[in-house]
Amino acid sequence: MAKRDKLFERLISVPNDLTWEELVKFLSLCGDTEIAKGKTGGSRRKFSDANNNIISLHKPHPKNIVKVYAIRQVIEFLKEKGHIRDE
Repeated sequence: MAKRDKLFERLISVPNDLTWEELVKFLSLCGDTEIAKGKTGGSRRKFSDANNNIISLHKPHPKNIVKVYAIRQVIEFLKEKGHIRDE
């Protein structure tokens, strides 16, 4: 099973221990890139796909675990933009 497939299966299971790095890696494998932040970007991170569709996420801190609501937000974004199919 490819790395993207493993991360996909993990993401859609909406785990409560998904790390920020795993999420960023999956978005990268889907073709999304992080938009460069300004001086006051804080913990807000924006990602854009090839069609300039943007999703804004909160980078968790001090722990590195992504909140469940953010995982659901990412899944919905990827479905809307056609990166993943609705099962």
